Amino acid sequence: MKATLQPGAKAQLVFTVPPEKTVPNLYPESPDFRAMPGVFATGFMVGLMEWACLEAMKPHLDAGEGSLGIHINVSHSAATVPGQTVTVDAECTSVAGRRVAFKVTAHDGVEVIGAGSHERMIVPWDRFVGRVNEKAKRAGAAPIAAVESVGA
Repeated sequence: MKATLQPGAKAQLVFTVPPEKTVPNLYPESPDFRAMPGVFATGFMVGLMEWACLEAMKPHLDAGEGSLGIHINVSHSAATVPGQTVTVDAECTSVAGRRVAFKVTAHDGVEVIGAGSHERMIVPWDRFVGRVNEKAKRAGAAPIAAVESVGA
């Protein structure tokens, strides 16, 4: 990680919600999810918040590094329908070693739909993939592929 990653680093992400990002599509295997209203799913909102944090961190990572979400504490306070545009603002609030914290807010052009905090851990991808593949081996599961760095 570069020393340039400091509190105050920001990113904004703008995303138009398609029908595929609604509650019935979150886990289509679940009849309960499929029976729910077709509004922007909390799980997809959380992913959008993580994406904004990734964008804020991207210019500050070294080659071979990435980050993993390790904690999320957000509210989802309003429904958003497909076709609305969601804007997520992410601001770094602290950097403690490899642990990076963010304030996140999502707005759909009408109202705030979610807000809270998110933490990420910076990791060297090769070491992370190695550990995951050791676990996969113990579990009798297929290994995962190597990760390519983005924007480093």
